[in-house]
Amino acid sequence: MNQANQPIVILGGGFVGLFTALHLSRQNYPHPIILIDRHRNFNFKPLLYELLSGEMPVDRICPDYTELLAGSKVAFIQGSIQSVDLHKRHITLESGKTFFYANLVLALGGKTTYFHTPGAQENAFPFTTEEEVFSLSHRIKENINRAAQSKDAIERRQLLTVVAIGAGPAGVELACTLGDLMPIWCAEAGANPEEARIVLINRSDEILKGDVNSRLRDTAKAALKECAIPVDSILGAAVTAITPEGVEYKQQEQVKFLPAKAIAWTAGTEPNPLLKDLPIPSEQRDKRGRLQVRPSLQLMGFPNVFVGGDCAFVDDNPQPATAQVAYQQGIAIASNLLALAKGGMPKPAHIAMRGTLMKLGLGKSVANLFDRVEIKGKSGHLVREATYLELLPTPVHNLKVTTEWLTDEIFQRHQPQVSIEGEPEIEIDDKPVSKDAFFPGIAAIAAGLILALPLTLRAANPQQFHQNFHWSGIPTLLDRLAPPNNSNS
Repeated sequence: MNQANQPIVILGGGFVGLFTALHLSRQNYPHPIILIDRHRNFNFKPLLYELLSGEMPVDRICPDYTELLAGSKVAFIQGSIQSVDLHKRHITLESGKTFFYANLVLALGGKTTYFHTPGAQENAFPFTTEEEVFSLSHRIKENINRAAQSKDAIERRQLLTVVAIGAGPAGVELACTLGDLMPIWCAEAGANPEEARIVLINRSDEILKGDVNSRLRDTAKAALKECAIPVDSILGAAVTAITPEGVEYKQQEQVKFLPAKAIAWTAGTEPNPLLKDLPIPSEQRDKRGRLQVRPSLQLMGFPNVFVGGDCAFVDDNPQPATAQVAYQQGIAIASNLLALAKGGMPKPAHIAMRGTLMKLGLGKSVANLFDRVEIKGKSGHLVREATYLELLPTPVHNLKVTTEWLTDEIFQRHQPQVSIEGEPEIEIDDKPVSKDAFFPGIAAIAAGLILALPLTLRAANPQQFHQNFHWSGIPTLLDRLAPPNNSNS
């Protein structure tokens, strides 16, 4: 096959891979586009907590690739990758199928790493996919049902103890969600919620240490204690083993054991194992095994290959592993591929961090905007969900899901009932602003709705949105508060 007619092949359908493919399709990329992923559905990882809690249904958070790519120029192939030959420019799947490419995008993401902890892989539940969320949920509910039938207090305590290992953002968000969920699940099964316990174990002596969300540490620590079932934190503790009966850990030179029948593992990820087999020298890999790329996200020594997400690092510009970074990398890779197709030169990817978001319980979140404004509670929840819904992969899915979300927020559908307290909801440069002075009552919901709908309309058709609403000043305001990527408009 003539190389000019060969496709671009994108390995991995996460944020980087999917947004690269969709942007190429929307911009009429002149060559075939093939997206390969081993899963049949996209996992919107920041919203997996809503899947666990039932605050959003599965079709919103984990839509099929066939739905997302309908009407696009992207061909989706479900399959597991066996090998990548960078020199011969072809991909081989475990099924035996081979794909030659002119350009390649490595967006394989990462996989859960257990750091060789004995029993961890066999007895702990990771939390990165739809299947893993439902597996953890099933185990916890099964334990609650057993506890409701047990007359042994010690057995009930073990069955009703859930442990999250790792106090990065995933562990904190999961623990807070479970802290509000467990009383609801216990009530449904007839178990005593006062016997339930949520425990967060972390090797470091601080939660969110070294993380992009570290600025939110105090807010997160308070939220852990304010859950319907307050979360216990065991810090400075190294997990040494996990068994079917619980967690063994070492703290201050003492080995201890925590009985528990449900254990979630959120302690870290590592790059996809396929990267190890690529002909890239060790000096062009970091200590985690990620591949060094140029500022344009091109692989060193292979300019026809682009790498993003958990697979890549730029030596002088490290980026956190967040959805907003991956989204921007996908757009940047697509823009550079379009430039190359037109005979141009690739440009450095400019990644702009606009803040961080964390879920801190049912209907509660915190939004850190530009490291200056902190919005908590219900208001933070609305900002977080509106922000993530704008990132949904296609305008059609975006509009459908956001419309359903707005309806749910108004009529409180899919909302597990739990008491939500805590003031103030907003801080500017660490100075609290009471709800009496800002976002009183229904205004908090209105603010989220007012923000979400224009963002959705802009994402669906930027030019038409600006034409229809330029008189109102809304496009200008949105462009300042949440600047769109220029390549989208």
